[in-house]
Amino acid sequence: MKVHLIDGTYELFRHYYAVPPAQDAAGVEIGAVRGVVTSMVALLEKEATHVGVATDHVIESFRNRLYGGYKTGDGMDPVLYAQFPILEQSLEALGVAVWPLVEFEADDGLASAAALAAREPQVDQVLICTPDKDLAQCVVGSRVVLVDRRKKITFDEDGILAKFGVKPRSIPDYLALVGDSADGYPGLTGWGPKSAAAILERYGRLEAIPRDWKSWPSQLRGAQRLCTVLLEQWDHALLYRRLATLAQDAPVSGCVAELRWSGPRPEFAAVCARLGAKGLPERAMNAARGR
Repeated sequence: MKVHLIDGTYELFRHYYAVPPAQDAAGVEIGAVRGVVTSMVALLEKEATHVGVATDHVIESFRNRLYGGYKTGDGMDPVLYAQFPILEQSLEALGVAVWPLVEFEADDGLASAAALAAREPQVDQVLICTPDKDLAQCVVGSRVVLVDRRKKITFDEDGILAKFGVKPRSIPDYLALVGDSADGYPGLTGWGPKSAAAILERYGRLEAIPRDWKSWPSQLRGAQRLCTVLLEQWDHALLYRRLATLAQDAPVSGCVAELRWSGPRPEFAAVCARLGAKGLPERAMNAARGR
């Protein structure tokens, strides 16, 4: 059994900027929602049997209380933001498990669901469908993998190491050093991907890094300066790592059985009519019959 966990927030953003706008009969923009729902039906037609979708029902989370500069919904196109509840309702009508998160972020929901699914022996593989680098920390061997559906690339543990230069367990430490502009925290002064990878590939976690720069890898340029920055900005590093570390206690489905897709709900036809996607109900029903 494979479990597909979908980053609904990413999917909505991706389709919003990739597909032409479209309005329902009331003039409400629904183009991105239609794109995501169509993509989900295609996934169900192809292979998916157990599916969960996490969304950012609100953009802010507990991290905003930890760090004032953390990302907010400020500046988001209101036309895009207004499609989140429409997406959640549409996917529920499709019969897919949906987790609209408020206190947590969608990434936390995916991390929590992945951890739950990986513990169940009947699960052969967990596919976290997102290109978000934060989720790289959840990858475990080839059992829990990261999938970029748009680029059709799958990252197992070796793939994460090749991409970032560190193992999945070191991703929060890596992001603490280099920062994440998308989430709004800067990392440490002068630290970049190459220097962070060089130090963490050897030591793994921030606490294991020697306080004496002379013990650091010889190929690391500017080691003395970087060591000074790390010591001076240590509290910042710990805070940024806290921001980068995904929670595993977000409110998601309690067991994999709850993720099994058995077909669309009766209201799905009306949802598709609103979206101007009249062929989707039949496709979804045919996919369900083929189980």
